[in-house]
Amino acid sequence: MSAVFNFTFVPWFRSVAPYIHMHRGKTFVVAIAGEAIHTGKLQNLVQDLALIHSMGVNLVLVHGFRPQVNEQLLAKGHQPQYANATRITDEVALDCAQEAAGQLRYEIEAAFSQGLPNTPMAGATVRVISGNFITAKPIGIVDGIDFKSSGLVRKVDVQGIEQTLKAGSLVLLSPFGFSPTGEAFNLAMEEVATSVAIALQADKLIFLTEIAGIPCDPSLPVSEDNPIDTELPLDAAEALLKQLPFAHNPTDLPFYLQHCVKACKAGVERSHILPFAVDGALLLEVYMHDGIGTMVVDEKLESLREASFEDVGGILQLIEPFELDGTLVKRSRTEIEREIDQYTVIEHDGVIFACAAMHVFAEQKTAELAALTVAPQAQGQGDGEKVLKRIEQRARAQGLTSLFVLTTRTMHWFIKRGFVPVDADWLPEAKKRKINMERGSKVLVKKLH
Repeated sequence: MSAVFNFTFVPWFRSVAPYIHMHRGKTFVVAIAGEAIHTGKLQNLVQDLALIHSMGVNLVLVHGFRPQVNEQLLAKGHQPQYANATRITDEVALDCAQEAAGQLRYEIEAAFSQGLPNTPMAGATVRVISGNFITAKPIGIVDGIDFKSSGLVRKVDVQGIEQTLKAGSLVLLSPFGFSPTGEAFNLAMEEVATSVAIALQADKLIFLTEIAGIPCDPSLPVSEDNPIDTELPLDAAEALLKQLPFAHNPTDLPFYLQHCVKACKAGVERSHILPFAVDGALLLEVYMHDGIGTMVVDEKLESLREASFEDVGGILQLIEPFELDGTLVKRSRTEIEREIDQYTVIEHDGVIFACAAMHVFAEQKTAELAALTVAPQAQGQGDGEKVLKRIEQRARAQGLTSLFVLTTRTMHWFIKRGFVPVDADWLPEAKKRKINMERGSKVLVKKLH
């Protein structure tokens, strides 16, 4: 095994470990558009779902079947019928939907049963349970249009699903529901997934869709200058929905966004729109800092705040690699615990991604900015500057007139932000006595006005 592989794998695995711990025992509702299966993405999606399941996540999988039903309808010489983006399910369409659902459930269960050596499924045991977990009701006649056997979710069997998940099984739901009298109704996959996520109060609702997510400027296509908005606050998502036209097709931006908003407003913490065209999109979204698609969340998950005793472990984990490569001076757990009230951190989704300490020298009305650190996967996004500004605010609030920093490798970063180099004699005497001169650190000072 090459040293280069070791060098890249170990830091990567350590960076995803906090998310593995954080998601264990959580419940995700994952909705896969029928188009994903139609375009041959099923095997890789199942492998990724099996990996997530193996790391202790409870999974409810809802599959769509829009293209499969349409394909069968056309094969029978029957045109698909829609009104207001909802399928009109006559007898022929209902038969096609039942056939498509049966075939897809068979394919999905078969994919989860594979265990070939040298594949991600080797050694995996994922028990897939399907059932009549959804009670439905007819849409009926709306604005003079009879939707026939198209239905809406009336009730979700929460207890049945939770018992199945507790037994370690994955729950598989087709977009079908049954009335108390035994009638079958064709449901929208998006509505089933949203209703189930709300009923379970799931931790995540994830749509694997035809679109990459919601671009920062929804009026323009996704590009390097108009990237995907990876985190969309609920109020911003609601405002955006009011601006966008009615969604007729799955590729229309509001098509999935409206369900994400509905879920978040009803208590689901996070809803996601991911592109199934990107291999590994699920893993990238669940186990990476910024993910790949758009996440709608009831509030901004990133929190800039003063540290508490519970943050000591996260700070140690963050700064350790920089201590090992000599960027930072080594700090013991005891030292950080003793000075924890002097630290500021940025926490994102329960993980510490940036920190800095402010050590005050009251007589000189100055403070040392120490241990300013940003996790490698979050660098370049302004977190370092956010922490610096918070430290400056804290210093001004205490009547200090300057901040100083000792650095060996990031001198230009500080100069760009108003620090100027000074001679080491400028430092407070108490600091001079603690300096390791062999490090050759440069001293920079910023006046606070």
